[in-house]
Amino acid sequence: MPWYCVNKNAQSNGDHEVHDTGSCHNLPLPENQLSLGYHSDCHSAVREAKKTYPQSNGCAFCSPACNTG
Repeated sequence: MPWYCVNKNAQSNGDHEVHDTGSCHNLPLPENQLSLGYHSDCHSAVREAKKTYPQSNGCAFCSPACNTG
């Protein structure tokens, strides 16, 4: 089961990106990562991220199924 994190810094559109820490090559710096823990899929991880950052979105590279553009 993958371990996910969300970027504490929003992108220019306001999204906080959710990343699979084991497979992503575009991870934020460690000090900018908020751990989301283990999740069976990116949908669960994005739901968890939205508890802190309501405007969260999956990373286009490691969580494309949860990326809304």
